[in-house]
Amino acid sequence: MGPLGSGKTVESCQKLFAAMCNQKPNADDIRPSRFVAVRNTYPDLTSTTIKDWKELYLQLGRYVGGGLEPPTHHLDFDLEDGTTVNSELIFLALDRPDAVKKLRGYQVTGFWLNEMKELSKAVVDMADLRHGRYPSMAAGRVKPTWHGMIGDTNAPDEDHWYYELAEETKPKGWVFHKQPGGVLCAGDDETFVLNPKAENLGNLPDGYYEKGMEGKKYDWIKVNLANEYGFVADGKPVYEEYVDSVHCLKQEYVPNPAYPIILGVDFGRTPACAFLQFIPGIGRYVGFDEFVTEDMSAALFAPQLKIYIAQNYPNFKISRSGGDPSGDSGGQATEETPFSILRAHGIKMVFPTATNDPLIRRASIINPMTRLCMDGKPAFMISPKAKQWRKGLMGGFCYKRIQVVGDDKFHDQPDKNKYSHICEAGEYGLQQAGEGIAVITPSNDTWTAPVTAAEWSPFD
Repeated sequence: MGPLGSGKTVESCQKLFAAMCNQKPNADDIRPSRFVAVRNTYPDLTSTTIKDWKELYLQLGRYVGGGLEPPTHHLDFDLEDGTTVNSELIFLALDRPDAVKKLRGYQVTGFWLNEMKELSKAVVDMADLRHGRYPSMAAGRVKPTWHGMIGDTNAPDEDHWYYELAEETKPKGWVFHKQPGGVLCAGDDETFVLNPKAENLGNLPDGYYEKGMEGKKYDWIKVNLANEYGFVADGKPVYEEYVDSVHCLKQEYVPNPAYPIILGVDFGRTPACAFLQFIPGIGRYVGFDEFVTEDMSAALFAPQLKIYIAQNYPNFKISRSGGDPSGDSGGQATEETPFSILRAHGIKMVFPTATNDPLIRRASIINPMTRLCMDGKPAFMISPKAKQWRKGLMGGFCYKRIQVVGDDKFHDQPDKNKYSHICEAGEYGLQQAGEGIAVITPSNDTWTAPVTAAEWSPFD
């Protein structure tokens, strides 16, 4: 794992080439091996992975591409000891988990996983069971001297499979290397300085990292140049007012049982619940937790949410909370609605918001996000515990870029993705708490804390 410009790709090519040359020869003095280079998409495979490999080793063999078979470099060259390297490097694009079926028939020596952060864990898992199968005594008349997987990547997000393996589980037999960043964070003021220990500087243009920081956002520099785990969004953020260093608490917020919890619920096939608490002494909302799901009906979501609340917040009261108004409509085959299902499971303080107008919903969080409390900090802040919600605020919930030449253009409606549901859940909770109403009834009066209902038990 390394920053841009650190030589990761070239070093991976050299590692693979060394494995080809170090393969033990068979009785005919031939060193047989077969490798697969994997990238997430075919355009990336051809424009970067194949291009970089060919610049180094094309003259050592015959490259075949453009037919029905995947692009392949057939290497055939002699070493000084009189032996001959006979190897194949097959280039595959595997962009989705279901692409693992492409790997099932391969018998190879090893894999090169190029830009691992773009690959599915399912692809990596399957690759790990296909290496070491060639050469064999039946095919090649010798066993592989080395077999395994090598890979390179820029720093991924903290919820990426790579982070889990490298920093948490650390599986036996796996080794994770981290290069020095090209720049270093200078402290809490979001500034960076050049890293004197950066690698590959001799092969880079003068001022590569210094100039590379110009015009870039903090999170982009942190991931791509400082080589630190982080999140970088690709699109126009829905909440352009959000600044992570300003709106995210430094430590996880511990909710106060003296104040009720406000819930925000979004339905659909990916229901989510946002947990908020209003601190009346300073007039601040804190989004401190989340309950996110994937492909789950309301009938399954409601009991799971009830269990989560009972296990984590058993002594808290639930204030009048808000949910997606469309959740008050029944389906064609049943009169049950998501709200009625919630109530049937004892979650009775969640009600449809008065409107689903996106401008009002957006204002319900943007207003407190841009309003300052008496301590000089925003009236809405989020806890690091609410990971997916936080990433949505950082730009995961966004307007997707339209692929056109010229100035950046974006779709009119936000992209419905894994971040949109928890973000909209937070909007519903804040809207029901009284935020967003200023859009409808503007006033010159001084803002006061919204009146919350009396404290109710979460389960009647």
